[in-house]
Amino acid sequence: MQHVESYYAATANAHDPWPMLQDAIQCDVCIIGGGFTGLSSALFLMEAGYDVVLLEAARIGYGASGRNGGQVVNSYSRDVDVIEQRYGKETAQMLGSMMFEGADIIRDRIDRYAIACDYRPGGIFAALNQRQMGHLRSQKASWQRYGNHDLELLDERGIRREVATDRYVGGLLDKRGGHLHPLNLALGEAEAIRRHGGRIYEQSAALKVKYGAPHRVTTANGEVSAQFVIFAGNAYLPSQLEPRLSRKSMPCGSQIVTTEPLSRDQALGLLPNNYCVEDCNYLLDYFRLTADNRLLYGGGVVYGAREPEDIDALIRPKLLRTFPQLRNVKFSQRWSGNFLLTLSRMPQFGQLEKNAYFMQGDSGHGVTCTHLAGKLIAEVLRGQAERFDAFAKLPHLPFPGGRRFKVPLTAMGAAWYALRDRLGV
Repeated sequence: MQHVESYYAATANAHDPWPMLQDAIQCDVCIIGGGFTGLSSALFLMEAGYDVVLLEAARIGYGASGRNGGQVVNSYSRDVDVIEQRYGKETAQMLGSMMFEGADIIRDRIDRYAIACDYRPGGIFAALNQRQMGHLRSQKASWQRYGNHDLELLDERGIRREVATDRYVGGLLDKRGGHLHPLNLALGEAEAIRRHGGRIYEQSAALKVKYGAPHRVTTANGEVSAQFVIFAGNAYLPSQLEPRLSRKSMPCGSQIVTTEPLSRDQALGLLPNNYCVEDCNYLLDYFRLTADNRLLYGGGVVYGAREPEDIDALIRPKLLRTFPQLRNVKFSQRWSGNFLLTLSRMPQFGQLEKNAYFMQGDSGHGVTCTHLAGKLIAEVLRGQAERFDAFAKLPHLPFPGGRRFKVPLTAMGAAWYALRDRLGV
């Protein structure tokens, strides 16, 4: 399988492919999944001296890591005040102390390994009503308590100065956020793993895992024997490979388009300081400029990861509500990709068997949380499990309705929240 046709695939940096696994090999750690979770884990472990093998079913960055909106958004899909209400102050303090770390890791990786991925600092959360603006004021206060002082509240005049639309009543600018070309980040991290002597195999889907000492991971043409196994497939991990990982999560699709190139004046007329933007709705819109002055715009959720028949029909009305001045713009690319949703909207980390771990379910905040996950699993293997365990101890419930009804019931719940967003309540 090749990368899906997208803006990212069309503008990917030149890179050498990785071979298919065709032998029986041994290593310290076998990682299943070549997206950000697997790449971050492999790189941290390689830097710590482990012999790592990474298996990817398709191509590096094939899944969400190479298809997402490219926004470096801090925190989790549930903010720290909600975490404190649900799980207690001690858990909130532990998770809060880590919620800006993923973005710092990304910037360090870019600098340390000279990864060309068009990184630009600054991201805006945009409020469509005063209720959302109140939430952003609370978010600013809670984020400042946990050490992020690079924040600026934007009133109506301020948001219009940053985004050429009258749709928003205000916003919150996070200067520790930003945006980038995610596929090029993934490819750059894979090259860093190669430089450290790590072994990556593409087109090498894990078909079976036999737990033991060592664990054995079988592919179509080879086998990996490893002391440790890490499941890092997220929404693209086949449910039959490890059914326990699919019971409390659900793949969901999101759609993105890019416009044809705009003139520099047109592009900066929309977003003068080149910040990325996401709104505060439950089913949110997100957008940014690319390095070649296209508007990249995404939004909506397709529960159950079904491929929509007409992405343009889904996204164009959203884009025009925000930027009616682009009514005549043409789209050059459109694509869909899946992320893994949990009922709590919090990541799922844990241990399946002795020396067999998983990290998944970032629920839309995967760019940063996956990079944190890699650091935490490296800590676990080195005997420092406290921070990983703070996530592993979070309770996770299955979606209501079981396998048959969880998709329609979740869609009904989302429709209710979308109605609230439209009503501003």
